[in-house]
Amino acid sequence: MSSSPQPTSATQATTRTPGGGNGMALLVIASCQLMVVLDITIVNIALPHIQSALNFSTTNLSWVVNAYTLTFGGLLLLGGRTGDILGRRRMFVAGVLLFALASLLGGLAHNSGELLAARALQGVGGAVASPTALSLVSTTFREGPERNRAFGVFAAVSSGGGAIGLLAGGMIVEWLNWRWVLFVNVPIGILIALAAPRWIRESERHPGHFDIAGALTSTLGMVLLVYGFIRAAQDGWRNPLTLASFAAAVVVLAVFVLIERGSVQPITPLHMFADRNRAGTYGMMLSLAAAIFGMFFFLTLFVQDVLRFSPLRAGLAFLPVSAVIAVGAGLASRFLPRFGPKPFMVVGGVLAAGGLAWLTLTDVHSTYAGSILGPILVFGLGMGMEFVSLTLMALSNVSVRETGAASGLLNATQQVGGSLGLSILVTVFGTASTNEARKQIPRFLAQATPAERLRFRQTGRLPSPFSDHVLTHGVSAAFVMAAVFALVAALIAVVAIQVRPSDLERLQGGTGPGPA
Repeated sequence: MSSSPQPTSATQATTRTPGGGNGMALLVIASCQLMVVLDITIVNIALPHIQSALNFSTTNLSWVVNAYTLTFGGLLLLGGRTGDILGRRRMFVAGVLLFALASLLGGLAHNSGELLAARALQGVGGAVASPTALSLVSTTFREGPERNRAFGVFAAVSSGGGAIGLLAGGMIVEWLNWRWVLFVNVPIGILIALAAPRWIRESERHPGHFDIAGALTSTLGMVLLVYGFIRAAQDGWRNPLTLASFAAAVVVLAVFVLIERGSVQPITPLHMFADRNRAGTYGMMLSLAAAIFGMFFFLTLFVQDVLRFSPLRAGLAFLPVSAVIAVGAGLASRFLPRFGPKPFMVVGGVLAAGGLAWLTLTDVHSTYAGSILGPILVFGLGMGMEFVSLTLMALSNVSVRETGAASGLLNATQQVGGSLGLSILVTVFGTASTNEARKQIPRFLAQATPAERLRFRQTGRLPSPFSDHVLTHGVSAAFVMAAVFALVAALIAVVAIQVRPSDLERLQGGTGPGPA
């Protein structure tokens, strides 16, 4: 660590906006986070329209999502560090404006290359804006009930943004066109950038140098890791490029750890992992992100391909998730000072696992009201509890100068966990659906007309209802594994998380011991 004077605690350094403007400050911060996280799902419903408009092949179409995920996940650690050194509000505004500019360029794209470049640039902007937004919550709100409520709002936005993105995407695609899923970010980003200087005070800058070697190796290692997960989802775990990506990621991240151990001002202080609670929190985020990414991905397929929902109706189907996540986040933030975060971590994980296990019962005869609504409400309630508790625990007892690194690492584990988990779930889905297809193909051929058999030989695709059976069987198997991920998170909470009396004192608004 640096030989500079000991940092003050987050409580001591908390800034206050004039005129009781912390509510407006939270609105500005939460609006930025919502814009960044819903972008991951708002584009999904528009993909078929993007494919036909810009002549994407089916394989290359996945890069509309992957270009954003790679840069966003790979640069989060660097984005958090820039706020620590250059000022969090300054970098918050810079990240928002870059995100808005990239969205404008993407909406104006005339070919696939221009769109992919814009999506990658969006990821860069999001990687700067998202961790600095989370850090601003720590430095703007007083530790205790006030910060608990702020984290509750932030967590609800972060975890519910995916469902809101699906709804917004469905509305925009049906009523306007696909370009507006990107254009919509432009006025929102400009408003946030204009409001931030008025309602958010600049944080204290911590002079120092950028850990360039650490930044390069961490970014490259994260990109290789996320890319490996994406390749595994597309081409399987035995694909040579998948294996090469994972091998390279291991080497580069090992070099990163060696660099950080010898750095005076590391981009990621490794002593954060020495804290039992924080290490457990990161492990839980990995597992829970895998569960929530999988839930949205596979249910989106099921409601559109099996239940035959339109894009708008599919988006509306996920709206209750956002509402219940907000309820869970509100309950957790209200009662955390009394009970501490551990009970909500355990109960939240169990509820999420229970909702996913319930979804495994879906079949081709299922209905939304009878088989989907109940499980996603249970799942959403658990996830709302989890994200508040995880956010508080990840930033608890962290010095002000390191909140950017801590928040960046939490966001990075979410992206990596989502990518890794989704690739595993897709592999499970592929295996199960292939096995089911072997059963359905003879049944189809036994009753197909010559024209239907010819079409099947040309496309390799089974028609409905045979394809519905294949998809449903694969989705059900994927939800079994997703439930395991959520249950692992609950077990980590039971084994690893320890809430000390001083932690409860800080949650209740007391000073408690400062960070080490």
